[in-house]
Amino acid sequence: MKNILKIAAAAVLALSLTGCDDFLNRPTIDNYSTGNFYQNDDQCLMGVNYLYNSPWYDFQRGFLSVGEVLSGNLYDNTEFLNFTTSASNEYMVNMSKSLWSEIGHCGTVIDNIRLAKGPSSAIKKQTIGEALTWKAMAYFFLVRAYGEVPIIHDNAKTLNDGNYNELYRNTKENLYDYILLTLETAETLLPKNDHQTERLDYWSARALEAKVYLTMAGASGSLNKAYLEKAAEIAKDVIDNSGRELMANYEDLFKGENNVNNECFISWRWSGKTNDNGGWTAQNSFQNDIAMGGFGQWGDNWGHWKGISVDLQEAFGVTALDDPRTRIEGQPGFKDFDARRKTTYMLPGDLYTQFWRADGGFDPLRVVYDDDYKNAHYGGETNWGVGTGAHCGAKHMYGNNADHVAMFGYAPARNMTSGVHTHLLRLADIYLIYAEACVLGGGNVGDGVKYLNDVRARSIKNYQPVSTYTFEDIWKERRKEFAMEGDRWYDFVRVSYYDPNFVINELKYQHRGTYYGYDDCFKAYYESMVAAPGQVASWVWTKDTNLEEDGVTPKFRYPIAGQDAGIAYPEAYQNSVSAETFKLPIYEDDVIFNKNLASDVAPVSIDVRGTFSYDFSSL
Repeated sequence: MKNILKIAAAAVLALSLTGCDDFLNRPTIDNYSTGNFYQNDDQCLMGVNYLYNSPWYDFQRGFLSVGEVLSGNLYDNTEFLNFTTSASNEYMVNMSKSLWSEIGHCGTVIDNIRLAKGPSSAIKKQTIGEALTWKAMAYFFLVRAYGEVPIIHDNAKTLNDGNYNELYRNTKENLYDYILLTLETAETLLPKNDHQTERLDYWSARALEAKVYLTMAGASGSLNKAYLEKAAEIAKDVIDNSGRELMANYEDLFKGENNVNNECFISWRWSGKTNDNGGWTAQNSFQNDIAMGGFGQWGDNWGHWKGISVDLQEAFGVTALDDPRTRIEGQPGFKDFDARRKTTYMLPGDLYTQFWRADGGFDPLRVVYDDDYKNAHYGGETNWGVGTGAHCGAKHMYGNNADHVAMFGYAPARNMTSGVHTHLLRLADIYLIYAEACVLGGGNVGDGVKYLNDVRARSIKNYQPVSTYTFEDIWKERRKEFAMEGDRWYDFVRVSYYDPNFVINELKYQHRGTYYGYDDCFKAYYESMVAAPGQVASWVWTKDTNLEEDGVTPKFRYPIAGQDAGIAYPEAYQNSVSAETFKLPIYEDDVIFNKNLASDVAPVSIDVRGTFSYDFSSL
């Protein structure tokens, strides 16, 4: 609590941050005070803008480590891989601080706008509604990650009361009800936009409400049919009335040119104009952590030894073990039917035309094995790197500086900086929420199947619609649709509420390890293409179960349980997964200063609606 409230107190200086690009303009530290700001509508909008980025910045690494490494989508040889995450882990500490910081800043912005005299009533309502929606999103991450945490409704009151080291954790049910209360209030304030906008609107809050209802449906330990029906009802309202549509091409969702699009309801809005003179934390730094060496030109891509898990590759049915020719349409054995695969991960033989545009596209094989090519650009690595054979794909990436200029009209101001937005909630999620709520609630599955088919048809070549589906179908579809978007772990969490054995068994038997012998195989494949252009078919891509070399063709495979001593094959994790796995430890300093946050102290259940309320009737 000392940490949490220290962050909340710091939020009193919420707007003392420098400006960035047009959407994210905000007051600068040398001229801001509550007395001379919020004088008009523009200043009100500026006062909210930074809630879309800066307080969230320190969550970026935890976003992927928790959302993707813990869930088995992303390979990164850290404690998240083997379920040994501690409360003192740097990413966990920063994640907790970031989420509480967002909540604190939202509270301060709301108080400042409420008291402002100059802005119009409409803009005051809109901007307070935006802040409430962001507050709800932060709490939604907190309860799903840490389980029971305290509800801090009013920063200033909690500080003035001086009882911040005595607060108790509230139950999950309390927290979800508080999130709903916050979203319902936001919906009364926000406009219903019927066009693409980069600001949150009524439908943003409404879409998040549907996701909250689906998640809380199992929070009591069994599925609540009324909550499932509510999730379906709200999702259908959003689908039918928000005016939002799926983008035609899946990969286009993640291009900087489409930062603002008609599918996404809630996104972190980053700026690439931040530099050493100010504005740090307003930028996207994801590419630096996940891109293979030599991908960008700042020399700050550190993702060469992390990449897409073998298990996620197998879920797509397209793995590093496959001959690259099976990913060339028209070649015998073509199997790369799903556009989401290439957007999610890079394999040998892939070409990304949206990156390195002036060079005809980014070819990861050439960057690793063609010295002339990589030396003429930004250097690179001497081997393929990640042991799973699959580097991270197009999500969160921008490429090189020229690509950033093509996307946004300016180059990134410095390293660890891009303007690519991070989409947190989009229409495809609402489609699948509706379909899942229908099948779990025993509703009209035939109605939900339309939306499952729509999601699949957008990405899968020659897709043949299905006439029915199961929960398992939705479960698998969500993984492929949202992989590397920081969401998968929270699917495991919500299902663990009511069916822990289902998610425990899946995690226990995931392929979280790495391949043997892949680098020699990839290099030989590339050299064969260079030596005999157009005659690749004469070379045989081989995988083998015993790694015996025939003197001609390199071979590689996934490790086999009982045969490969010391290798992290799936069975290595069986004893690491339990019902407790789905609740991350609270930051240890908070527990030291408030004993009520300890795991052995029971959370307190309260009447949320009778205890907390929002009143903006005077706006």
